[in-house]
Amino acid sequence: MHPIVFYTATFWTVILLGGSIVLIVRAHTLMIRLLAIDTVTLVLIALLSLLSHFTRESYYLDAALMLALMAFIATVAVARYYGQGRIF
Repeated sequence: MHPIVFYTATFWTVILLGGSIVLIVRAHTLMIRLLAIDTVTLVLIALLSLLSHFTRESYYLDAALMLALMAFIATVAVARYYGQGRIF
């Protein structure tokens, strides 16, 4: 990957991360906060993937995969609790 492309992608990803964090702070409902937290995890996964490609190290992809799995489980648990009042 060309360094200019990497730095541009990293810049826009950090901008998205900042916007998502602002949305978490300013959101009024639980579901909007849940979606914003989900967006933050997706942006962090994108940053880890960019870093993995730039440094040619695969353990960043392992961290991104674990973050994705934990975010999915947490999102399903919170959505189920919000919708049905119970997790299991």
